[in-house]
Amino acid sequence: MRDVTLLDIFHHPITQKYVKRSGFAHAIAVAYHAYYLAKEHGEDVDIAAKAGFLHDIGHFTWYRNGKWDYETYRKNDIHAIKGAERAHKLLIRLGENPVTAKTISLAILFHTDSFLPSNEIERTELQKIVKLADEKDEEEGGLHHYRQIDKERAKKSLLRLDAMIDHEITQHDRAAE
Repeated sequence: MRDVTLLDIFHHPITQKYVKRSGFAHAIAVAYHAYYLAKEHGEDVDIAAKAGFLHDIGHFTWYRNGKWDYETYRKNDIHAIKGAERAHKLLIRLGENPVTAKTISLAILFHTDSFLPSNEIERTELQKIVKLADEKDEEEGGLHHYRQIDKERAKKSLLRLDAMIDHEITQHDRAAE
């Protein structure tokens, strides 16, 4: 049994405020990509999906003249740093295992190179998965952040992914017996 589900995370007001900013459609797509990549690479699907879902929780809206300014964002953004902190605090509040919360937060921290002075960083397999999952859903000029999904469809998508994660965990536990 997991301490916190994706649906638990979705319903929290912090998620509604900050993940909404960067787009629930993108967050859910990345969570699914992370799940499948983690399954393929033998990594924890629960941790990967949660990190994928929360990876952009640190986004700040860089607007100029009423429109999101992608170039200013690319030059000045540190959303991975802010997101790692925000996700950790949220997960702890929700009752997530502290070690799991830290692992998820570190995957969020290293999902992008945008804040790093160089790209010379050694990522864990999970961190690579979350980075790749994000890249799989990116659209030029940040358009992936503008895709829309209504709240009911978002909840159904997360409920389905939660069920897939629970099934995978059950299968893993049975194989270990």
